[in-house]
Amino acid sequence: MKAVQLIKPKVFQHCEIEEPSKPSHGEALIRTVQMGICGTDVSCYLGKFPFFDYPRIPGHELGIEVLEVGAGVTNVKPGDRCSVEPYLNCGQCHPCKKGRGNCCENLKVFGVMMNGGLCERSIIRADKLHPSQNLSFEQLALVETLAIGCHASDRGNLQNGQHALIIGAGPIGLSTLEFNLLTGATITVMDMSEERLQFCRENYGIQNTVLFKNDDSVLQQMNEITKGNLFDVVTDATGNSKSMSNALEYVAFGGSLVYVGITTDEISFVHPALHRREINLLASRNALPKDFPKIINLIEDGTINTKPWITHRIRMDQVADQFESLIQPESGVLKAMIQVAD
Repeated sequence: MKAVQLIKPKVFQHCEIEEPSKPSHGEALIRTVQMGICGTDVSCYLGKFPFFDYPRIPGHELGIEVLEVGAGVTNVKPGDRCSVEPYLNCGQCHPCKKGRGNCCENLKVFGVMMNGGLCERSIIRADKLHPSQNLSFEQLALVETLAIGCHASDRGNLQNGQHALIIGAGPIGLSTLEFNLLTGATITVMDMSEERLQFCRENYGIQNTVLFKNDDSVLQQMNEITKGNLFDVVTDATGNSKSMSNALEYVAFGGSLVYVGITTDEISFVHPALHRREINLLASRNALPKDFPKIINLIEDGTINTKPWITHRIRMDQVADQFESLIQPESGVLKAMIQVAD
């Protein structure tokens, strides 16, 4: 069957691989229809993601169809359309026993630490499939991206009436925005791209946007927005070490800084800046199982509108030729989808 492997940084290879075996107990055979391209895929392509080895079949933002299920599977059946929760936790380690499988000590992420969904068919644990009778395969492929933002928003614990800042208006920043908005807080978005800030104003009604400049005007604008208090919750979704280091400057006394982006570089700041304001410094990794049905319901009832999200589409046979162009800033890509099957 057809597959696409990332054989080394910046090199995709279209290939034929063996068909997967029949699903064992608790497993499902799935057919990938749509795959979303996310920041993790881009980092893997560039050779910058710490948990990725080559060669590997990527693909973890997936809209799939169930083809066959193994013994003991009751949550899905053949013909179901599903979103994939790609975090294959062990269930036995200390964080798993605390209900924190998103940061399992033995975590394997489908399409990152093991072969994923950029192929015609594959086997996955059936408990990681979340069905919907109403969503399209493209919408189902967006659920994992939204789950990252949902978890990041929950980590920040933003409250009604507070001020929040989201740094980075890419897909993860926007997914965090979706759930921050549900809290009733006042949201500000900062990005280096005026085009992305315009997207936030037009599609989310965000009145407070800050175009990043490397000068004092940024902090001045933030003080004007918050009446000098700065932000109760700051979420950095850039994955840029300089941005992540500077983000502490924007946090209010007693506030929280959430890192949802990931970098392999060092992050640094002077300790008194953290200590004096008693800032909560939080990491946000992956998402939790409960986030997936929650998001599916929010899309189904219209609370979350996915129409503005997908800006570019390619076919599976175009990945090697077109992936590089999709990750260039001038491409205007917000979220690109790969059509794997009809």
